[in-house]
Amino acid sequence: MFDERTSVVIATRNRATELKRSIVELLSLDPTPQVFVVDNASTDDTAPQMRALAAGCPHVHYRRLRGNEGAAARNVGVRAVTTPYVAFADDDSWWERGALTRAADLLDAHPRLGLVAARALVGDEARPDPFNEALARGALGTPEGMPGPAVLGFLACAAVVRRSAYVEAGGFSDALHSYGEEQLLAYDLAALGWRLCYAEDVIARHQPSAERPDTAWRRAREMRNAALTSWHRRPLGVCLRDTRSLAAAALRDRSAATALAELLARLPAVLARRRRLPAELEAAIERLETAEAAPR
Repeated sequence: MFDERTSVVIATRNRATELKRSIVELLSLDPTPQVFVVDNASTDDTAPQMRALAAGCPHVHYRRLRGNEGAAARNVGVRAVTTPYVAFADDDSWWERGALTRAADLLDAHPRLGLVAARALVGDEARPDPFNEALARGALGTPEGMPGPAVLGFLACAAVVRRSAYVEAGGFSDALHSYGEEQLLAYDLAALGWRLCYAEDVIARHQPSAERPDTAWRRAREMRNAALTSWHRRPLGVCLRDTRSLAAAALRDRSAATALAELLARLPAVLARRRRLPAELEAAIERLETAEAAPR
């Protein structure tokens, strides 16, 4: 039976083996979601394997892009979805049984809820992802009428969105490509008045791929995107603070130096898209940053 409320979108690149396991896990759910795989121009066996799987399984849909669009590839999948809700998975993650039904129930019950941030469990031993604690801490409180703590961040592989809210916000930015791309979308959803909440009983599973990028490269990408996100939406003082901090780190850290060079190269295009957040949202972000910086 098709899941009539929630579809799953996966962006992938060169992880054919892990991707196949993720899809098998997703197809075991009841009701079974339609799975939309968007391939960022893989050069391994992803294309022939996925074409064969899609040909024989009505729940699986596959599209191969001409180039690597990073996180923005998810936008292609969301445009193809016809269900009201979309769950994201990575090519090394899936959803536990009952999770998508629970998330859809929350979205049904709360019309201004735009995103459900799930609890992520990692590896065969189901270790809680450290980010769960930050989400559950609820520094912004639980808004009246909402099912859980308000959040302004999420893990892409552990999020279920209202499709209409995602489309209204413009989806994932192609300016960030990958790693740390969630923050900007969280800001844009909140700026439009959509609520984002953490739901501890909605559970995603993550089995980190052995085919992961170099740690230094990933760290540089995350630092770059954190600063670019500020330049997209935050006050000028915050942007300069974050850039000065990155520049200082670049004097002693190669990853930071790489991040700074990439930030400066992308900054002109980002400035053309710059749009300030509403004052009340910026105040909430500042409260959240203060709470996260406080000693525990």
